Amino acid sequence: MTVEQFVPGRQVTPRDVIALAQEHGVRMVDFKFTDLPGTWQHLGLSVQALDEDLFAEGLGFDGSSIRGFQHIENSDMVLLPDPSTALIDPFHEHRTLSVTCNVIDPITREPYTRDPRYIAHKAERYLVETGIADTVYMGPEAEFYIFDHVAFDQRPNTAFYEVESDQAPWRSGEGFGTQNGFRNLGYKIRSQQGYFPSSPADTHSDLRARMVVAMEAMGIRCEFQHHEVGAAGQAEINIRFNPLLKVADQIQLQKYVCKNVARQAGKTVTFMPKPVFEANGSGMHVHQSLSKDGENVMYDFNGFAQLSREALNYIGGLIKHGKALMAFCAPTTNSYRRLVPGYEAPVNLVYSQRNRSAACRIPVYSASPKAKRVEFRPPDPSANPYLAFSALLMAGLDGIQNRIDPGSPVDVDLFELSEHELAQIDHVPGSLDEALDALEADHEFLLKGGVFTEDVIETWIRYKRKDEADAIRLRPHPWEFALYYDV
Repeated sequence: MTVEQFVPGRQVTPRDVIALAQEHGVRMVDFKFTDLPGTWQHLGLSVQALDEDLFAEGLGFDGSSIRGFQHIENSDMVLLPDPSTALIDPFHEHRTLSVTCNVIDPITREPYTRDPRYIAHKAERYLVETGIADTVYMGPEAEFYIFDHVAFDQRPNTAFYEVESDQAPWRSGEGFGTQNGFRNLGYKIRSQQGYFPSSPADTHSDLRARMVVAMEAMGIRCEFQHHEVGAAGQAEINIRFNPLLKVADQIQLQKYVCKNVARQAGKTVTFMPKPVFEANGSGMHVHQSLSKDGENVMYDFNGFAQLSREALNYIGGLIKHGKALMAFCAPTTNSYRRLVPGYEAPVNLVYSQRNRSAACRIPVYSASPKAKRVEFRPPDPSANPYLAFSALLMAGLDGIQNRIDPGSPVDVDLFELSEHELAQIDHVPGSLDEALDALEADHEFLLKGGVFTEDVIETWIRYKRKDEADAIRLRPHPWEFALYYDV
């Protein structure tokens, strides 16, 4: 149950939130916000301390303990709850109300510039200021893996990881009793053949359905749910497109629901892009469209693939800034285990109608003008959705404002092109370091309207380099022992 369902058709007030809590016998309130890398953080409060003043005064917290936020000498920050996000959270022992928060400065009471949610809010505001459109719709498709077991460790003298899935093809040869009385009943999914198998091979159908039911109860409108190509439990649950800020909130909620429903079932979910070697990685294709006065700005019956000139220029912006975008859209070292040339990954910065091997695809499922949109395929679900969606919008708007020509469409299988032909096509970076270099060199388009700030971009680059890229680079890799131990 959400507060918007509780008070349909009008602006939500703090009083509505308190009424929802009373109606459902809420005992605790959970205040959630997103750190700079993109992970939900939370703070609990007894419902007895919940009043209308709290929505204006906020809740204090230590910003120096949150990744990407404040230094210790200037650490006090305030969470300001957004009443429109209130919902009943089913994953707690006591009946709990969940509210998403914005972050503000305790002295100036101004929004905090490193708050990812504020950046998304500014992106939507800037769109209106341009006059190009009044609404941007985003439709992300976040893939993930469901495992039965995961373990990993990293020490100075050892490193390992392991994941297990009862569906995985590598378990087809196991005998009775090899693991906790395991009984092998066959019906394992063949490698790279996990797309749409029925039960008993797909053992997660009911689990995914539980995730859908939970998400819908929490206000997320879902569409398809299915097994994905990765045999070892890869899944996808499509959520309905929505305006940028709202759908970013919903991606955070989707991750939360999928992880907690899986945990209740004794399983574990990961949205990391490449958890299994020689298996499909998990992407987050992002469908995008612009609307003005209820009309789809991207539609033109006479255009290529029925795209308007604005839509083609939007694509031009995505392609031109594609390398820099990856610093936000594929922001982990693991992202580039998925984005590898020569495999089924959308690494080529071109556009096409229907072609899934292009970075920009124009879906043709529907002839409806309202359905015309652009799909950008390189992103993955390790991205902070507020930052990634905002960056995509800013790149597209830059394309429209500067009438960037995307070139000719490439309607051939890019994986079949010769090396010479592929050399003529630009592609996404091959590593997180390269993506961060690209962002350093190309980020003026993000600064328009004050949506991103130099401070946010510098903080992002510094954090990603030191805490992620350098951390991986400094550690020996297990496969290096197989390659080099006997040198």
